[in-house]
Amino acid sequence: MKLVTELIENVQVEITEDKETGKKSHFLEGVFLQADITNRNGRMYPMETMRKEVNRYNEQYIQKNRAYGELGHPNGPTINLERVSHMIKSLSEDGTNIIGRAKILDTPYGNIVKNLIDEGAQLGVSSRGMGTLRERGGCQVVQDDFQLSTAADIVADPSAPQAFVNGVMEDVDWVYDAASGSYRAMEVVENIKKLGDKDYKRLQEQTLQVFDKFLKTL
Repeated sequence: MKLVTELIENVQVEITEDKETGKKSHFLEGVFLQADITNRNGRMYPMETMRKEVNRYNEQYIQKNRAYGELGHPNGPTINLERVSHMIKSLSEDGTNIIGRAKILDTPYGNIVKNLIDEGAQLGVSSRGMGTLRERGGCQVVQDDFQLSTAADIVADPSAPQAFVNGVMEDVDWVYDAASGSYRAMEVVENIKKLGDKDYKRLQEQTLQVFDKFLKTL
């Protein structure tokens, strides 16, 4: 599976204030995900694939208040709690767009985001997920094993998306490690070169078995 990230530039900032305490709350809202179009990275997410995953993410993460996102662009699929800056509060369909709303948290990185917002910084969001890709019609189509790590990380300088989007380790394969409950990067190519035909065939069989077990956990 590949780590795939997609940048969205146009998100709106909302700041609310509690009338009794005077405490301010900061939110980001806008298009977090898009389906049925070829994006700037040459990838396309079929709407049915996107809808299925958004429904799962809503049920397992948003409704349980554990749909976190980070500040910056991590180079792996795992959510790093020490870097969490916001919580995604909702995702809803609007045509082929998925509209999201995120609340900025009172964490070290969340406070950085709040200060950036207060100073007028332009921010973007970037989804992060795992999935296999298949080329079709000149674009890479994300397959129905797609899973979101987060619907939105917060990124600065959205006018330079290449700095974020191209650093996604697309030549690295990721596998699900059931023991740790997380994805791990595999340096596959160099290791395979060292294997004989018999060992390579055994590795293929074991890989298929592990992947089959992973699919059954979805």
